[in-house]
Amino acid sequence: MVAQGKIARFWSLESLHMVSTGGGTESSALVDDNVSEEDYSYEDLCQASPRYLQPGGEQLAINELISDGNVVCAEALWDYVTMDDQELGFKAGDVIQVLEASNKDWWWGRNEDKEAWFPASFVRGYIQQCRKHTGMFTAAQLATIFGNIEEIFTFQRKFLKDLEKQYNKEEPHLSEIGSCFLQHQEGFTIYSEYCNNHPSACMELAGLMKQVKYRHFFEACRLLQQMIDIAIDGFLLTPVQKICKYPLQLAELLKYTTPEHSDYSNIKAAYEAMKNVVCLINERKRKLESVDKIAHWQVSIVGWEGLDILDRSSELIHSGELTKISKQGKSPQRTFFLFDHQLVSCKKDLLRRNILYYKGRADMDSMTLLDLPDGRDRDFNLCVKNAFKLVSQTTGEVHLFCAKKQEDKERWLQAFADERRRVQEDREMGMEISENQKKLAMLNAQRAGQGKAKGYSGCPVPPPHQKLLPIHQRHIPVPTSLPQ
Repeated sequence: MVAQGKIARFWSLESLHMVSTGGGTESSALVDDNVSEEDYSYEDLCQASPRYLQPGGEQLAINELISDGNVVCAEALWDYVTMDDQELGFKAGDVIQVLEASNKDWWWGRNEDKEAWFPASFVRGYIQQCRKHTGMFTAAQLATIFGNIEEIFTFQRKFLKDLEKQYNKEEPHLSEIGSCFLQHQEGFTIYSEYCNNHPSACMELAGLMKQVKYRHFFEACRLLQQMIDIAIDGFLLTPVQKICKYPLQLAELLKYTTPEHSDYSNIKAAYEAMKNVVCLINERKRKLESVDKIAHWQVSIVGWEGLDILDRSSELIHSGELTKISKQGKSPQRTFFLFDHQLVSCKKDLLRRNILYYKGRADMDSMTLLDLPDGRDRDFNLCVKNAFKLVSQTTGEVHLFCAKKQEDKERWLQAFADERRRVQEDREMGMEISENQKKLAMLNAQRAGQGKAKGYSGCPVPPPHQKLLPIHQRHIPVPTSLPQ
């Protein structure tokens, strides 16, 4: 029980969780007062006092909060079973009041009616231990390895709390959990950032694990916290596996829920909502992979002019050869690449046909597509076959294109329709690639191209065309690898 007028602070991983218990005021300069339930990160404390950045800063912060008269509580991350009367046993999720934290390994605390020592490591994680070893890990490395896993932890804790409220312990068959998923469906999108970052995390971790000291360090962290025998990469895979399992679990729950059940409609809606969440995550991951390939493609094009292709586009939809006809006459055959928002024209080298030169591009957002029948075209006064037009909505300029075969023309017409639909879907789903991700993709592509003559070597292979199935038909992949 927290005394009236006090502020209870819950210490878990890197956050202090405050719960106001009365009309008292808070005089500490570390945090703002008058809050009901809010998280304060360790970084917030460090900004208030740089002393907390030093080794042992966390311990110092806790002791100062206690000495100021605040009630500091630690949330247990794992079960701790002990037969020693001088040690405090607890289960994961139990809240322990920290009474004294002068020892870095063992804190003195109270759980229910008992006061005893408990292992401080049981309220800490990998991230916290890594942050203490600034000589081993840079801030950038930690951001790459762990991504936004702390944000996921905070979200999942709140989701679990709400889920438990909806669970009927006495009569489980009367539980109503569908609404809980619907309430939090937008929050699940934070998994997208983590899943997109996960391949980079694996690469960074694999590089570190080549050194013995890092293998020993991560194993020591695991043993210190008495975690199950899974390597850190297995733990980091868990969020990726978890988000993909929700639709499967809800589908199974729906299968055994009768339509007459009060929660049936909500479970059905939750199933569809979580399918869409996973679909969105997969789409963003696919787009991110496509961005890297497009960046490498652009670097291989000779004489590129203007903005990078990634400034407006994120995937290749179709490519092929077309003959462009202007009022001045017939142009040589060109190779065209249709991306979302843009149509890029390239010319093949006369002697080295595997080399492409940049010739220009058209803004598809301002173009109208016209299908032409075979025969004489009035605008150009020419007989055309397998032709179509792109007309600029802003300038009125007309671009006439001819394909070699009728089936080639049909593929282009379908590709233009797919491009417009794709742009609309991306807009509705809020699908955007961050500027940092674009810049990083271009930087990596340029580095990979260094040392090659004039920035290219061999045929510039375009990124693979995307199979543009409607959103609801796209497959939700379930990870096949399990942590060993």
